[in-house]
Amino acid sequence: MRDGEQRDQRQGGRDARDLPDAQEKVPDAQESDAARRRRRAQFLRELHEAKQLRDRVQPRRARAARMRQQMRMRTFRW
Repeated sequence: MRDGEQRDQRQGGRDARDLPDAQEKVPDAQESDAARRRRRAQFLRELHEAKQLRDRVQPRRARAARMRQQMRMRTFRW
């Protein structure tokens, strides 16, 4: 296989059609604060749930993280 063919295969045949349009999905200035807060609350709930699941699945890592947090709190100065 020649160098030119290898280079074409690595690039995967990308061209301008594969790039996302800059004007696609422009954030709406009229979006209400309530909708944004609702999405943020949902995200935070899912994040908290995922962290709890990770702590249950990896108890040793969770315990080490708790110990590190306790050390940070002990050495914190007001």
